[in-house]
Amino acid sequence: MKHDQYAHITDQQLLERFYSDHNNHWLGILLQRYTLLLLGVCMKYLKNEEESKDSVQQIFLKAITELHKYRVEYFKSWLYMVAKNHCLMKLRDKPGRKTEIKEQMAVTPAEAEEGMHTHLEKDRQLELMDESLQELNKEQKQCVTLFYLEKRSYQEIAEITGFSMMQVKSYIQNGKRNLKILLDKKLNR
Repeated sequence: MKHDQYAHITDQQLLERFYSDHNNHWLGILLQRYTLLLLGVCMKYLKNEEESKDSVQQIFLKAITELHKYRVEYFKSWLYMVAKNHCLMKLRDKPGRKTEIKEQMAVTPAEAEEGMHTHLEKDRQLELMDESLQELNKEQKQCVTLFYLEKRSYQEIAEITGFSMMQVKSYIQNGKRNLKILLDKKLNR
């Protein structure tokens, strides 16, 4: 089933729709966007195509269950972690693989603390980035979002927005520059 008619809707907007009406239709669209990413993650860890395909389905089910329980802010990052954890659990349960997994997962307390600090810093940067994005003018915000977050081409953006190719390029360039300026100001407060 194609969801091209929803291509203009961001991940965050789809999540908000889901949280407002709890209709799994919105999650279906969202999860379909990340099917290839999930398959890639599973292949990286499991190194078996059939097992990876099965795992993607299991991850979809887990994601749907978990999203009904609590709110997620950064869907793509969250989904990646769900997939990674799923694969590590599968590997852990395989005979002869426990040592390999322990080595992959072994972390000293100092590394764990550093990792947590890095994670919190990235979260802060993402929040500030989102805040800065909201401060751009409407045209720049729309073009930057479509180009960087939804990976749209200039041509697709022009078709979606009705802007000319030159306007799209200009809005993206100026939006990127303004976003950097706004973000730098916030990070250096």
